[in-house]
Amino acid sequence: MIAYVFPGQGAQYVGMGKDLYDKSSKARDLFHKANSILKFKITDLMFEGTEEDLRQTNVTQPAIFLHSVILAKALGEDFHPDMVAGHSLGEFSALVANETLSFEEGLRLVIKRADAMQKACEAEASTMAAVLGLDDDTVEDICDSVDDIVVPANYNSPGQLVISGTIKGVEQAMAKATEAGAKRVIPLKVGGAFHSPLMEPARMELAEAIQDAKFNRGICSIYQNVTGQSVTDPEIIKTNLISQLTSPVHWTQIMQNMLADGVSEVVEVGPGKVLQRLFKKIDRKLPVRSAEV
Repeated sequence: MIAYVFPGQGAQYVGMGKDLYDKSSKARDLFHKANSILKFKITDLMFEGTEEDLRQTNVTQPAIFLHSVILAKALGEDFHPDMVAGHSLGEFSALVANETLSFEEGLRLVIKRADAMQKACEAEASTMAAVLGLDDDTVEDICDSVDDIVVPANYNSPGQLVISGTIKGVEQAMAKATEAGAKRVIPLKVGGAFHSPLMEPARMELAEAIQDAKFNRGICSIYQNVTGQSVTDPEIIKTNLISQLTSPVHWTQIMQNMLADGVSEVVEVGPGKVLQRLFKKIDRKLPVRSAEV
């Protein structure tokens, strides 16, 4: 069984998607369609922009989404998933790839998501940090002990958990994690506290757009961030997607459940190799690779 997985924010790089644009006429058509929907040439920023351009949430998110989804579409008959999943933003890419959402509907939701998150980030200074080398329970206890907002945000793999919250809360939790024996505690260069209660205004704004969007029954199941479980029912998918912005990403659980359900190969669709490396931490023998046209 083959799982196709889609990366989230942070995987972007200058030049992303240019080789795809050059090689595939189908990809070119979709990039041009995206420029039209966005009302600006995101292709210019993706192919020839600066790292600073690509770090803006309202550029980063549609850029990664487009790279991932257009790559999946360009694979044509070579794209045959038994299961899909996406990390945070990547969940939207996965839902378009498995045909739960149309390309246009998915892009519109990503634009709405990015804009809503950008506003939430500007409303209150906040941040995230990666904690390496502590078990999940210890990090959860540290977050609970801090007297400001800080929560587990991304359960990326055993021993790698990202925390999210106010600057004060995250700084306190980082200090406590170091005291508790963490191998490394790394502040992340992000615009705000994703997957935390501070994203509640964005969640409310995105919820209306998700409720109004057309969700189909996909060609295969998706393992969703909020639960880590396999889902096919469009209404349940909607509910989980609405909760995603303020809930942690259960990527460790997604990987464990895919393995339990018989995955035999993992293909990462989009920029970077982050998700391949995370799967290798769960099962070194599992074949993993990047999708290529």
